[in-house]
Amino acid sequence: MSRSTTPTSRRDALAALAEHPLTGLEKSLPAAAAGHTVAEFLATRPRLSTFSTPLLTLDDGALEQNLVRMAAWCAERGVGLAPHGKTTMAPVLWERQLRAGAWGITVANPAQLRVALRFGVPRVHLANALVDPAALAELAGALAADPELTVHSWVDSPDTVTAMDAALAPVRPARPLTVLVELGAPGGRTGARDLATARAVAAAVGASPYLVLGGVSGYEGALAHDRSAEGLAAVRRYLGELAQLHRELAAAGAYPPGEAVLTAGGSAYFDEVTDVLAPLAGPDTLVLLRSGAYLIHDDGFYRGISPLAPSNAGASSKAGPDAGPLRSAMHAWVRVVSRPEPGLALLDAGKRDVPYDEGLPEPQLAADQLGAPAHPLAGEISAVNDQHAFLRLDPATELRVGQVVRLGLSHPCTAFDKWRWIPVLAGGGAGATDGATDGAADGTADRAGTDAAADPVVVDLVRTFF
Repeated sequence: MSRSTTPTSRRDALAALAEHPLTGLEKSLPAAAAGHTVAEFLATRPRLSTFSTPLLTLDDGALEQNLVRMAAWCAERGVGLAPHGKTTMAPVLWERQLRAGAWGITVANPAQLRVALRFGVPRVHLANALVDPAALAELAGALAADPELTVHSWVDSPDTVTAMDAALAPVRPARPLTVLVELGAPGGRTGARDLATARAVAAAVGASPYLVLGGVSGYEGALAHDRSAEGLAAVRRYLGELAQLHRELAAAGAYPPGEAVLTAGGSAYFDEVTDVLAPLAGPDTLVLLRSGAYLIHDDGFYRGISPLAPSNAGASSKAGPDAGPLRSAMHAWVRVVSRPEPGLALLDAGKRDVPYDEGLPEPQLAADQLGAPAHPLAGEISAVNDQHAFLRLDPATELRVGQVVRLGLSHPCTAFDKWRWIPVLAGGGAGATDGATDGAADGTADRAGTDAAADPVVVDLVRTFF
């Protein structure tokens, strides 16, 4: 796992993306991109109208608003942020998060860790157990090569410690690998299922010749899927146990001198996490959120559950007097390819193009072509096949074959993995409003649209590494 070790080489790694040659075979990029580098293509100031469908776009104005809002939210509460990079797997977007004050970037597996190190991320939090021998050897080499590099991973059983020790013994790492004890809960995902097991894991780490205990970790999002009283109570009970484990380990002297990490916080309950854990932040403890979806947000699952979603009055009240909504920064543009019967339109995007695991896309706007003035469109996506979406409409709705529909999407994690190059639209993006209500609970304000930015300039192409 090679790593850019200086700010200059980090910038160089990112700058190299701009020099990537385009072939014209990239999904939905215009044929005119062929033979140009990314920078050369962007210098032509291409507009939305030059692209084809299906297409995923990002709204630069929404990205910036979400970035600033979350950074301020964390700063107000004295917690750090290591946003989960698996949401976008886009180093250019990670860089924006780091420049906005993020402590580091979270990843989920060795392949993602390799990307983070290749692009010079100085602090990486691997929110998973790392027991693959080849990956452990790579990481040990990267740590030996760069004394300033910080990488955390998780352990949730003595067996995990044994497996790591066995893999590291032939490597004899130059410095120990930092691991956090992961506390889980019955019915959750990974993690020690009770405090007694977690204490045993910490003891095993303390006895390891190759590992050092860096803190306590967990994930509350697996314990609830909504903001019901029952769901929130389960989350808070779990967070209370996470805090208790950290206090016990600190009191027992299980951590080496320095700053221990106490981390939880997906994108759904980070308000609950800070309520319970932020009071433990101090000179010896960094409380670290790992929320990743906030930068992109969505028009579905996170619109309904995020603490910064206006639809969630209870959570918004916790966000403070300066609370503002997150906005969906992603949209799909698709084309009507068939009107086989009244009340039904078939669109040229399906499971290979849009997310469907946390809710189906929602129709928002319709236009004659990409870049043409758009108008609100009412209807419902009832199903998606591999390459088609079924749009159900009032039979009286006028929507012709060849027209373009803008879709709101749910769950950025399973939107980005379907695209390698994603155009970023200047300003508020095509058909956007003033941004104040883009994340409205029912999406109606966002559907209103304006003609002023119907055909915005594409200001960047975001490269993903899935």
